Amino acid sequence: MGKIVVLAEKPSVARELARVLGSTKRADGYIDGSTYTVTWALGHLVTLATPDKYNKDYEKWRMEHLPILPEKIKLEVIKETSKQFKIVKELLKKETTDSLIIATDAGREGELVARWIVEKAAFKKPIKRLWISSQTDKAIKDGFKNLKDGKEYESLYKSGVCRAHADWIVGLNVTRALTCKFGAKLSAGRVQTPTLYMIVNREKEIEQFSSKPFYTVEAITRNLKFKYRDKSGQVRIYDKDKATSIIESIKGKALTAKEVKKEKKRDLAPQLYDLTELQRDANKIYKYSAKQTLSIMQSLYERHKIVSYPRTDSKYLSEDIVDSFKERLDAISINEYAKIVKSIDLSNFKADKRFVDNLKVSDHHAIIPTEQSVNKFALSEEERNIFDLVAKRFLGMFVGPCEYQSTTVVCECGESEFYAKGKIVTNAGWRNVFNTVDDQEQEDEDQTMPEINEGDTFKISDTKLTEGHTQPPSRYTEASILYAMENAGKFVEGKEFKEVLKEVSGIGTPATRADIIEKLVDSGSVERVNNTLVPTKKGIQLIDIVPSDLKSPELTAKWEDKLIKISKGSENPKEFIKQMESYSLSLVEAVKGSAKTYKHENITKEICPECGAFLLDVNGKKGKMLVCSNTECKYRKNVSFNTNNRCPTCHKKMILTESKNGKVFRCTCGYSAKADEKKESKKNSSYSDVKSYMNKSKKEEQEFKNNALFEALNAALGKK
Repeated sequence: MGKIVVLAEKPSVARELARVLGSTKRADGYIDGSTYTVTWALGHLVTLATPDKYNKDYEKWRMEHLPILPEKIKLEVIKETSKQFKIVKELLKKETTDSLIIATDAGREGELVARWIVEKAAFKKPIKRLWISSQTDKAIKDGFKNLKDGKEYESLYKSGVCRAHADWIVGLNVTRALTCKFGAKLSAGRVQTPTLYMIVNREKEIEQFSSKPFYTVEAITRNLKFKYRDKSGQVRIYDKDKATSIIESIKGKALTAKEVKKEKKRDLAPQLYDLTELQRDANKIYKYSAKQTLSIMQSLYERHKIVSYPRTDSKYLSEDIVDSFKERLDAISINEYAKIVKSIDLSNFKADKRFVDNLKVSDHHAIIPTEQSVNKFALSEEERNIFDLVAKRFLGMFVGPCEYQSTTVVCECGESEFYAKGKIVTNAGWRNVFNTVDDQEQEDEDQTMPEINEGDTFKISDTKLTEGHTQPPSRYTEASILYAMENAGKFVEGKEFKEVLKEVSGIGTPATRADIIEKLVDSGSVERVNNTLVPTKKGIQLIDIVPSDLKSPELTAKWEDKLIKISKGSENPKEFIKQMESYSLSLVEAVKGSAKTYKHENITKEICPECGAFLLDVNGKKGKMLVCSNTECKYRKNVSFNTNNRCPTCHKKMILTESKNGKVFRCTCGYSAKADEKKESKKNSSYSDVKSYMNKSKKEEQEFKNNALFEALNAALGKK
């Protein structure tokens, strides 16, 4: 009997699979056993070939080469991971290998990762598919007992290929066309361009907004505060004289209750998390970026194995998960969760359709805790924070709605009408477990309400006139842009496209939205400012010059509609690619014929020593650089380097720059010091100070080859 190769997406997952399967012999790039040889892909090992693989002339970006539309798409091994590909290929080609089990992430992209490796390695033997939503031992064992035939996922693979191919054709051609036309490194794409458009459009709304003053009037009695409202229910008064006259007309008088409305209400527990909703709450509460939250979730899923598959777009569970609820609750019955778990009676629990619905589960169910016992001491602070969100959402499903009595009292005083609201909670339900991030805003008007009946009067003891100003729309945060991407149907016309975007959960996927945001930041089109996303001048200009239909989420709606049909086998993949090629041609022609211009906002007066073009001042990840404005020239020069050295005056991090007098540390507050002065100050530092300084300065030493400073610090450390 031959061997079975198991292909995982990451080494960490492969190690867990190997342990459960009993494969223990470690080798370079795989783990061997008597039956299973487990290997991994390091993410992607194979990708779409670069343009120069079709024609060497394509190495240079020329408008006359566009559009680049290969007759047959080519694959290439990624150079950085080529060693691992060779190992996987050799395992697949072994005569002793009988079959392959694909164990990459269960979804369209995970399928693509594995199938491209299979295709590039020319593997022709039988293929099975492992499809699981958690990494616990039980889930892995159950998954291997219920392997699927690889043929069942052929259409899903074709859908993934079409998505990748179309993004390559459109993104590559429009990016090269924009760059060649306007002489700047400009990037555009199906998802990133509509996302940038939302951010730029919001900034324009803010700039064009004209603030207006308004006033609110309060009548204060001994126990309650009543707000004035007009006949249409508006609280704001835009005429100060009118607001003042209302104040004068009620002074010393009494309010009479003309309507008392009491209602018993129920706030249902929020639905379970999908990835986007989790990223939004993590950004609102902890200011984590979308990418940071996904990284934390991957660790909780792969390393700690205490949450289910994170890259899901579903907020529902399938009915087969219900039987595992007891084990999952037992697993999190620790610390502050223990008392809540103990209060849950599963014998009386009925699966609500808001949480359990087979028809609404996509490739993966909602994010919930697994059956793996939780050791919170093994988690970092960030991991504890994110797990806490997941665990409490899950617990909220079992403890019932929040029940309360809402009271609204409407009073009159002469011709003016006032109201007050109150709430008495009768059963806190899920709010005993957690509150949502928006609760405070919703409860601002609520106050403790005594027993009130119609006809009761309230002597006005004081009045209050408050001035406010209308506010512009808020800039997007990562939380709100994720919501906008997920609900992109609001930005398109046509019911058909709105429905498609609703079905596919907007533009991008839960797994890619974080990368889209990072790409916009890294390309210099967007900046992070105090947890908000602000478009740069480059980003604003890019939206102005990019072809108009690329700005709309409608393109994604059209694509996803066809990709869904391809994944179901009801649409022809070749026809879809032909349409994308035609679309790419139209985009290139639109850019070629554009009469618009692009202005480099960061151009300097310095000349490139290699080609004579002007240099651009660019903020890189490590500091400031001068980069040639000629897109074909690769010249760049470091100007300053971001350091971890703190300013002794304001304690902000300083930068290290080159000057005529040597290397200088500078701070935005105005402080500066020569590098050798910093060195002298460290001579009298404590052992731990010097060691810490050396560790922080290691990268700076390598970048600037500041050997004198390094030797002085070594000497200082050695004397201690």
